[in-house]
Amino acid sequence: MTQNGWASLTEDDSPGHIPVLWKALAERIRLPRDGRVVDATIGYGGHSRLFGAQLGPEGMILGLDVDPKCIQRAQSFTKDLFCNVVLVRENFANLPEVMREHGLSQADLILADLGFCSAQIEDEERGLSFQTDMPLDMRLDDRLTATAADLVNRLDEKALADLIYRYGQERASRKIARCIVQARDRQPITTTGQLARIVQKAITRPERRGLRRLHPATRTFQALRIAVNRELECLEKLLESAPNLLKIGGFLAIISFHSLEDRLVKNDFRKNKMDGIYQILTPKPITADEEERRVNPRSRSAKLRIAQRI
Repeated sequence: MTQNGWASLTEDDSPGHIPVLWKALAERIRLPRDGRVVDATIGYGGHSRLFGAQLGPEGMILGLDVDPKCIQRAQSFTKDLFCNVVLVRENFANLPEVMREHGLSQADLILADLGFCSAQIEDEERGLSFQTDMPLDMRLDDRLTATAADLVNRLDEKALADLIYRYGQERASRKIARCIVQARDRQPITTTGQLARIVQKAITRPERRGLRRLHPATRTFQALRIAVNRELECLEKLLESAPNLLKIGGFLAIISFHSLEDRLVKNDFRKNKMDGIYQILTPKPITADEEERRVNPRSRSAKLRIAQRI
């Protein structure tokens, strides 16, 4: 890895280590050698490794993640950087407190990649996938108390339908909620496979099977994951705190993976632009090119927006 520029990706890099939209970030963000970087979702450390290549010994990366397995992987992946790397198991909703605790008043860059890696999807302890039958958990942070199974089995029908519609944008939310309630009256819903079969039966007509682009349970699973992890609430807190945490000239870069996230970021950037706080560097969100989508399928739904503090 070069120490005066961006590292080049090699054929040996695994998909879990390839940072999404890294070329687009490289083209638009340059950091001083003593720069202060906050990687609000460090994951396996891909973005931090690349940005860290721009920093010298006087630079610093503060990385946050709620998943202890990600923190462990990131420690290994960033160990060859010259800059100081501090990793904290914490949610970026609490970024002001975390920065203060580590003596960091303002940053040159705050980056948040709102996606999650393939290893998390495949992790049976997480319960994020319906491709295999897993416990219905969906917590990225196991310190949270409520699981997806808790929501599915405890919420009344209306509250469940509202949740699926609001966070999953699922038009058939009422029918799905009704079928879930009927099914849980017979036995508790405890696995991803159970839930996926209930949703599929609720909204898939036999004669139209195979024509639906997404699996019928995709939006319901998204809704539950967002609710369990309070994803939109945490993003709102990050966006609210960011202006005070950025140096003048500093960058805020957000990579989102669905329209609910992207809409929050877009509206926040526009508001802060009108208030004379941000310059928007991406009038339209940046998406992955064909080559990146081929190498890293995870990038297909990624949208990058960048604002600069003025």
